[in-house]
Amino acid sequence: MQQSQNLRLSPRSVHLCIDMQMLFSDDGPWPTPWMSRVLPNCAALVERDPSRTIFTRFIPPNTAADGHGAWRGYYEEWANATRARLDNRLLDLMPALARFAPPALVLDKPVYSAFAGRRLGHILAQRSADTLVVSGAETDVCVLSTVLGAIDLGYFVVVVRDAVCSSSNEGHDALIAMFESRLSHQLAITDVETVLGSWPGA
Repeated sequence: MQQSQNLRLSPRSVHLCIDMQMLFSDDGPWPTPWMSRVLPNCAALVERDPSRTIFTRFIPPNTAADGHGAWRGYYEEWANATRARLDNRLLDLMPALARFAPPALVLDKPVYSAFAGRRLGHILAQRSADTLVVSGAETDVCVLSTVLGAIDLGYFVVVVRDAVCSSSNEGHDALIAMFESRLSHQLAITDVETVLGSWPGA
């Protein structure tokens, strides 16, 4: 368990909950089997103060032809995940989380990183955010991309190990190990209980 004094949590810290959508549930084209296991922990982080959470949603293009560069080939393989073929209700947040928005914000993104484009950066700057608490899916794809984007911008990141999940156990375990061994000056790994007990004003 991470020591609370190392988490750098403050009243200006923000929770980023990445892509906890029906799209990645058992009903979607990209099921993440143990999403249901971490969902209560994500909800606990949000529930403490929903106004401190920003949800992201991964939004595929309408058709594969609308994808740019290598994304076009990706969506040619995953044509059933394009919006033209998808039940658009699958783009929604998981119901246990959707009830918190608003006051939680919802930010849509067409790629892995929540920092693609400038909207999230502007929102965090307006809030004078410092540490970012990260939960969601998938540990080794969108969570990874968002964490590295946050670090590049100078944010300290807290990855909540029991509130992130992947469709690949091996990928999840490898990324958690990498975070712990390579990024200790810019990132901490901890659990939901420690975050909730260490977050001033939450």
